Amino acid sequence: MIINLESKGNESTGFLTPIESLYNLPFAIKRIYYIHSIPTQLRRGFHAHLNLKQCLIAINGSCKVLMDYGNDNKKTYELNNKTQGLIIDKMIWHEMYDFCDNCILLALADDYYKESDYVRDYQEFTKLVKK
Repeated sequence: MIINLESKGNESTGFLTPIESLYNLPFAIKRIYYIHSIPTQLRRGFHAHLNLKQCLIAINGSCKVLMDYGNDNKKTYELNNKTQGLIIDKMIWHEMYDFCDNCILLALADDYYKESDYVRDYQEFTKLVKK
């Protein structure tokens, strides 16, 4: 699901785009990180989360995100607008790819890093989805 973030400002003074927990973002933020300097041919992600929800925003440049729901339902999003975020709910396999040279991908997560929340094996993911 894509969410739109309202920017305030104008061309002569610049813009500010607020991101506010539980207001324009549908969850409270506990962790923020960003991915940058990614080789253009590299694919990242290849996992799902048991409980974590996150929002991805290409704050510079662009990339694509494949969202796989584990039931033959897949959707690809192109992130190229710094005022749009892609919500990735729990139990959605995701892969990021086709990064442009200057892409900076911001991630806002609703929990702290926990390796135990990751599902890194695709076969295991599809079994969990079918339960």
